[in-house]
Amino acid sequence: MRYAIIIEGAEGEYSAYAPDLPGCVAAGETLDEVLQEITEAIRFHIEGLQLEGYPVPPPSTLVDYIEVA
Repeated sequence: MRYAIIIEGAEGEYSAYAPDLPGCVAAGETLDEVLQEITEAIRFHIEGLQLEGYPVPPPSTLVDYIEVA
C-alpha cells in the first residue's frame, strides 16, 4: 500500500504523520531520518492493527500542489 505522509520542519528537526493512520507519527533531525522513521512507524502501526484484529484503513488521502503567483 502507498500512504500519503505530511512532513513538517521546525527548529532544526522534522516531524511526519500519515493522515490515513491516526496516531501514526515520527520525528527526526534530518529529512532522510524522518522518512526512515515514518516508514517504520507505518509498518509498525499496520502490524499492530492486524494483531489486534482491527481493519487496516486503505489509503485515501489525495495530495496535490497548487501554485500561487
